[in-house]
Amino acid sequence: MKYCSDCGSPVEQRIPEGDNRPRYVCPSCHTIHYQNPKIIAGTLPTYDGRILLCRRAIEPRRGFWTLPAGFMENKETTMQAAIRETWEEAAAQVELEGLYTIINLPHIDQVHMFFLATIVDGKFGVGEESLEVDLFREDQIPWKELAFPTVRETLQHYFSDIHRGMLVQHRFPVRVKDMIFNRPFKPDSSS
Repeated sequence: MKYCSDCGSPVEQRIPEGDNRPRYVCPSCHTIHYQNPKIIAGTLPTYDGRILLCRRAIEPRRGFWTLPAGFMENKETTMQAAIRETWEEAAAQVELEGLYTIINLPHIDQVHMFFLATIVDGKFGVGEESLEVDLFREDQIPWKELAFPTVRETLQHYFSDIHRGMLVQHRFPVRVKDMIFNRPFKPDSSS
């Protein structure tokens, strides 16, 4: 950040009085500009025992598969964001069943939240941020072509829970994890 969004003056980085972290502070109008993590909200949408995945049409990770998700907008809830992103990326109307994973990514200042969801009418399509969209059984998941480690983590938990009988019991636990990388994520060919 170089300039104050309130008055346009150059900002400086310092620890404000009563704080313990460096912040961007405007010496002219004294506005403290806090920078906080971004929330990524999405769904793990299912229909007829299969999971809906989208092949990304945008960077990062264009051409790789993901669960429908994206940045939460101002003035919406995490649930609204997850439903909106699923519609925008996969033209699917979903009913949320509950929060499933929260994965903290402090190295990129993000929090990823995935909700379990059911596709209401079985209909889906290609949104403008997707190259293709399809339903997959566990043995069809393109594991080596998944876009993000948070998607892999969420899918692995889901299938583990399915094998443990959680679907029959209708009791999926909420999974919370800190995923910390010391360098940018680069998929390896063995995963």
